[in-house]
Amino acid sequence: MTDAARVVQRTYLLLTLLTTLAASFIWGINTLFLLDAGLSNTEAFAANAFFAVGQVVFEIPTGVVADTRGRRLSFMLGAATLLLSTLLYLVMWNIHAPFWGWAIASALLGLGFTFFSGATEAWLVDALAATGFTANLESVFGRAQVIGGGAMLVGSVAGGFIAQVTDLGVPYIARAVLLGVALVVAWWFMHDPGFTPERGVTPVTAVRTVISGAVEGGLRNRPVRWLMLAAPFSVGVGFYAFYALQPYLLELYGDPNAYGIAGLAAAVVAGTQILGGLTVSWVRRFFRRRTDALILAGILAVIFLVLIGLANSFLVALVLIIGWCLVGAIEEPFRRAFINGLIPSQQRATVLSFDSLIGSAGGVVAQPALGRTADLFGYPASYVASAAIQALAVPFAFLARRENASSDPIRGTSELGGDAPM
Repeated sequence: MTDAARVVQRTYLLLTLLTTLAASFIWGINTLFLLDAGLSNTEAFAANAFFAVGQVVFEIPTGVVADTRGRRLSFMLGAATLLLSTLLYLVMWNIHAPFWGWAIASALLGLGFTFFSGATEAWLVDALAATGFTANLESVFGRAQVIGGGAMLVGSVAGGFIAQVTDLGVPYIARAVLLGVALVVAWWFMHDPGFTPERGVTPVTAVRTVISGAVEGGLRNRPVRWLMLAAPFSVGVGFYAFYALQPYLLELYGDPNAYGIAGLAAAVVAGTQILGGLTVSWVRRFFRRRTDALILAGILAVIFLVLIGLANSFLVALVLIIGWCLVGAIEEPFRRAFINGLIPSQQRATVLSFDSLIGSAGGVVAQPALGRTADLFGYPASYVASAAIQALAVPFAFLARRENASSDPIRGTSELGGDAPM
C-alpha cells in the first residue's frame, strides 16, 4: 500500500471516529429524550420518521453538492447542519415543543446526514483508487467499523450515564461540541484526491445529471437495483428496532429511570460493530460469493427479531440483541463492497446517496407503523412485526445472486473497478 493511500485511510478513520462519537452520545437515550419531552411512542417514532423524510427529500440535492462542488464541502455542510439541529433539539426539549417542531428539527437532522451519506464513502473509494490502493474494500470498511464501534461504545455508554447523573439534555451538548471539532478537522485535513468537481454546472442541470446517474448506476444496474429495493424493509426495521431497544430493555429491566441500561443497548450495537469489523476478513473466507453472506444474514436477522419479541427476561433479550446486531455488523461490509464494485467513479456519490434515500423511505413508513404497534400491543409484538417486514428483504438478495455480478465473487485483490454490468 502506498503512503498516500495510508493517509487517505487514516483521514477516513479519524472522521469516522469523530462523527460516530459525536452522534452516539444521544443514541442510547434519544427515544427516552423524546418521551421525556411529552411525546407518545407513536409521536416519538413519527418524529424519527421525519428524520427519514428529511433524508428522502434532501438526498438528491445534497448529492448534487457532493458530485459538483466536492465531497469535502458536503461533509463540512453535514457537520454544521447536524450541530445546529442538535442545539434546536435541546431547545425544544427545554420548552416541551409541540410535535410539529420535532418534525421540522428531525427533518433537519436528516438533511445533515444526507450531506454525509454517499459523499464520505465516495470520497474514500475514489481517493483510494487514485493513490494506488491494492487490498480489498472489506478490510477498509471493517477497520472503519472497529473505529466506529469503539466510538459508539464510548459515546453511548457515556451518554447514558451522563444523562443518569445530570439530565437527558447534557449528552446533546456534548454531541454539539464534538460535531464542532469534526467540522474543524474536516476543513483542515480532508481533500478530494481522485475527484474533480464540476463547478460550471447550473443547479437544474446538476440535479438532472444526478438523477440520471442514480438511475443509470443504480436502478438500471440490475444487481445494485435488487439490493436497493431490499433496503426499505431492512433499513426501516433497523431504525425502529434500534431505537425501540431503549424503552424495551428498560421495561424488561424493571426500572424506567435506569438510563445507563438504555445506553447499554447502544453499547451492545457498538461492541458488535467492533467484533464484526475485526472478523469480516476472516468470515469472508467461508463464502464464495458476497450474496451468499447477504442471504444468510437476512434469514438470521428475521429469526433473531422474532426471538427478541418473544423474550421474557432482560438477560435473554440482551443475548438475542447481541446476535441480531452481530449479524448486521458482519453483513454491512459485504453489501458495501458488492455495490461499490459495480458503480463507476463519476456516479459513486450519487448512487450511494440514492441507495440511502431508498432505505430511508422505508423508515418513513416502518417507524410510525411499528411505534403504533408498540402503543397498541406492546414492544414484543412490534418486534415480531419487525421480523415479518425484514423477511421481505430476503428475496431481493436471491435476485441479486442470480445476476452473477462481477463484484459478487470474493477475491483477494483490489475490487475498485466499478465496471457496472447491466
